[in-house]
Amino acid sequence: MRQGWRWFGPDAPVTLDDVRQTGATNIVSALHQVPIGRAWTEGEVRQRQALIETTPAGRSPLTWSVVESIPIPDAVKRTGGKAKAEIAAWIASLEAVAACGIKIICYNFMPVVDWTRTELDFVTPTGATAMRFDHERFAAFDLFVLNRPGVENDYSEADRARAKAVHDSMTEAEMAEITRIITSALPGSTTEPMTVPGFREKLAAYDCVDAKHLRQNLIEFLKAVTPAAEALDVKLTLHPDDPPRPLFGLPRIASTADDYAALFDAVPSAANGMCFCTGSLGVRADNDLPGIARRFASRIHFAHLRATTREGDGRSFHESAHLDGDVDMVAVLKELVAEDRRRSPQHTIVFRSDHGHRMLDDLEKTVTPGYPAIGRLRGLAELRGILHALDARPN
Repeated sequence: MRQGWRWFGPDAPVTLDDVRQTGATNIVSALHQVPIGRAWTEGEVRQRQALIETTPAGRSPLTWSVVESIPIPDAVKRTGGKAKAEIAAWIASLEAVAACGIKIICYNFMPVVDWTRTELDFVTPTGATAMRFDHERFAAFDLFVLNRPGVENDYSEADRARAKAVHDSMTEAEMAEITRIITSALPGSTTEPMTVPGFREKLAAYDCVDAKHLRQNLIEFLKAVTPAAEALDVKLTLHPDDPPRPLFGLPRIASTADDYAALFDAVPSAANGMCFCTGSLGVRADNDLPGIARRFASRIHFAHLRATTREGDGRSFHESAHLDGDVDMVAVLKELVAEDRRRSPQHTIVFRSDHGHRMLDDLEKTVTPGYPAIGRLRGLAELRGILHALDARPN
């Protein structure tokens, strides 16, 4: 297995030399500066690749192995194969990436919002901070700030009462902070920062898109792009929904093993794969993570390894340390290692320690939410330790 590290580019707080010190060898990155829907050019990709792979004297080499991500425009999610210009631009970006030898592309199909949290610095018992999703605070925002049409139908009477109590107890500053977090474009997002009225407009555009329609739109997208991916030996890896359940009345279609099975049955191409994110899938108690890894082993080309802890009734959760929480990371890695050993060296799985606690010196620094250096370094070291114990030395 190849040790990856997500790097957000030359302006990111974590530098490439910082990455070298973690022991990671494979970079996961993207052209975040390119507007969504505009095709990447080979020249742009090569410029970023040169920045990553030109190794200063005496330094350890790095390889850009995974693109995370080429965002899928909103029009594709709403209209599927009808968004011909947007799909053509996406294929052109895929071709530019493949021309530079990068053969794994991660993407998601979450409408309007990407990964969603209500807190970015929830204080853990160690004093480190973590990202958290508090269902009652989320409901308070949804019901009493966003107040979208029909919102009351998505919550029970008891849920609405608790959300009202939470909303009434919060200061204006606290509610403004939740609003900022939810409506901002977080790392990896396919949206721009939004105002609350703009958010309502985005949601209204999906009024006629239910789970069946959204899944069909993804299938149409995959049928359009997989021939190009197959021809170029590119693997497309769909990231799970985060959290893996409907939000804001929007459907989610990559939350369970059955969701992925439906997509693989509809588009059986070997290019149609998954990004196995243990943190996202692990939020649902009914997701058997080692079983999913075993069932879809040949489809897994990229893995996000992190753990979450479900709270209370299972709807709230926070990011835990990588070997804590509700994910049996040893069992997961046993399955991934078994699959990895069946592969040729150029097709081994790239994994990265996903997210991480904000801790030690990073508590005093500006960091990308979810991506501090030290917390991810700790996670990568722990994952590497498991791999050594399994006699599977990572590279």
